[in-house]
Amino acid sequence: MDSITHIVLGACIGEIILDKNAGRKAILWGALAQSVPDIDFIAGMWMPVSTELIAHRGITHSFTFAGFISFFLALVAARWHKAEPISLRKWFFFFLIEILCHLFLDAMNNYGIGWFEPFSSVRFSFNVIYVADPLFTILPLIGFVFLLFLRNDHKHRLRWARATVAIASVYLIFALINKFNIDKVARSYARDSSGTKFNYLTTPTLLNNFLWFVVIEDSTGYNIGYRSIFDKKKSLALRHIAKNENLLDPIHDHKEVIELKQFSQGFYTLEQQGDTLVFNDLRFGQTDGWRNPQSRFAFHYYLSHPNDNELVVQRGRFAGFDLESAAIIWRRIQGTDF
Repeated sequence: MDSITHIVLGACIGEIILDKNAGRKAILWGALAQSVPDIDFIAGMWMPVSTELIAHRGITHSFTFAGFISFFLALVAARWHKAEPISLRKWFFFFLIEILCHLFLDAMNNYGIGWFEPFSSVRFSFNVIYVADPLFTILPLIGFVFLLFLRNDHKHRLRWARATVAIASVYLIFALINKFNIDKVARSYARDSSGTKFNYLTTPTLLNNFLWFVVIEDSTGYNIGYRSIFDKKKSLALRHIAKNENLLDPIHDHKEVIELKQFSQGFYTLEQQGDTLVFNDLRFGQTDGWRNPQSRFAFHYYLSHPNDNELVVQRGRFAGFDLESAAIIWRRIQGTDF
């Protein structure tokens, strides 16, 4: 999830676990604890882009790291607040719960997270909620603001924090139900006439959980399209794109190619643009596909010109998103065809 969501949810959870024992410091420690796993961005500043992609959400987003850092932070907090009636054990479980919550939420996105690093490089991504979803964030943000200004002895502080986390949980359940229903439609298309099953991917589109991007593999590439949770038609309107795996033949053993294939979890295509070979990661969707089905993929990496990839993760994520595009995605969410 985005940093704001982690901070405000962490603050609310901190209020619930530590209650009045730590006063306002509970929400500050909670916000800090939920931000700790993202310290890996510092190391990424000195890495090649393709390496940075698989390093982010790696070891610092693992259960191993969660255990060690929780114990370390518990020692620091217990020493800092030794005059307050909070045991070392409670501090440890407080930090552990906060960090595990961060790991759980990040796994709900499509980036991928290394829960079992350094023992396994397998990445988990359940594609349930977009990395920044205003409807998921807004209530925890309001709750955070209230907690900042309410007195420590206010009788509704704890109730407000609990309600905030409960509502965020309900929205996540709503997203899981949407995921289940969209997957059910995609699965019916993920096989050919002979009964062969193919991989498929469904993920929410930009800033919402109502319109989903669908990717279904076939023998030569992928079929892609969009599905709203309000669509009444059972059919999917899909268009085919070639994978063009053969374009990698001359460089298939290059380190950056190996890293990109690992990062994409197998959902990628290649295309030649002039003298530039472009690697498209399909998991992040298109930049403006609900308006222009031919639009480029939000995540694309220039294999021929790697120095142009400094902002590879940010490139295209919001490209072309204006008032007209917002109006079109709103109509599409309501079940209106392109």
